Amino acid sequence: MKYLHWIAFFSVLFPVTSFAQTEPPCGKPETECLKTQIESLANEIHEDKWRDQVYRELAKALAAEKRAMEAIPYIDKIINPDTKALTIRGIGMEAATASHVSNQLFMKLREAAEKITDPPSYGIALTYIAMAQALADDDAGANKTSSEMKNEDLRNKAYGETAEIQAEKNKFDIALKTITYIDTVSFKNKAYKNVSRIFSENEKYQEAYDAAQYITNPVMHAEALQFILDTQRIKREKQDAQQQ
Repeated sequence: MKYLHWIAFFSVLFPVTSFAQTEPPCGKPETECLKTQIESLANEIHEDKWRDQVYRELAKALAAEKRAMEAIPYIDKIINPDTKALTIRGIGMEAATASHVSNQLFMKLREAAEKITDPPSYGIALTYIAMAQALADDDAGANKTSSEMKNEDLRNKAYGETAEIQAEKNKFDIALKTITYIDTVSFKNKAYKNVSRIFSENEKYQEAYDAAQYITNPVMHAEALQFILDTQRIKREKQDAQQQ
C-alpha cells in the first residue's frame, strides 16, 4: 500500500504524457507528397542558411526527376546569392544529366541569374549555366553564355570549365576551340593543362599530348607531359597485374 501511495503521489506531480505518434502526412513516401511535406518544413525553418539549403536540395531533386521547370520557382525563395547560384547549377546539371533540357529551361535559369545582384555570385551563376549547356551538348549556347560575362576572370574561368566538360565528352576539337576564346595566357595554359589531364585520364593519350602542345608555360607543359607518362605507366602496371 505504501508503494501505491507514492505512485499515486508522483502521478499527480508528473502526469503521464501521451507519446502516440500523429498520422504522417504521407501515407506512402511518394514524390509529390514528399515535396509538399518538405515545402511545409521549409516554412518552419527560421534560419536563412538552413532554409536555403532545403530549397536547393529540393530543386535539384525535382530536376533529377525530369521536373526542372517546377524547380525554377525555388530559386526566388532562396536568400543567399551563392546558394542561388548553386541552385541554378544544380537544376541545370541535374537536368542535363537526366537528358531533359530545353532552350526554355536555360532561358528560365538565365532569368533567375539576372536577378542576382551580387556580382561574384552572378558571374558564378552564369558559369554554371554555361557548364550545364555544355553537358547538354549545347556548345554554342555555352560559349555564348560565357561570352556575355563582363568580368574577365570569371569569363575566362567559364570558358575553361566548359572546355573541361567538352573534354570529358571526348570533344577534342570543340574543347580546344573553346579555350581559344580565353583572353589571358595564364588562364589559357591552365585550361590546356586541365583538358590534357582529362584526356589522359580517359586513356586518350594522343589527344592529351596534342592539347599539351598548346601550353606556353614550360613548367606547366612539362607537368602535363609527366601526367601522360605517369598515367600510361599506371595503365601498363594494371594490365600486367591482371595477366599474372
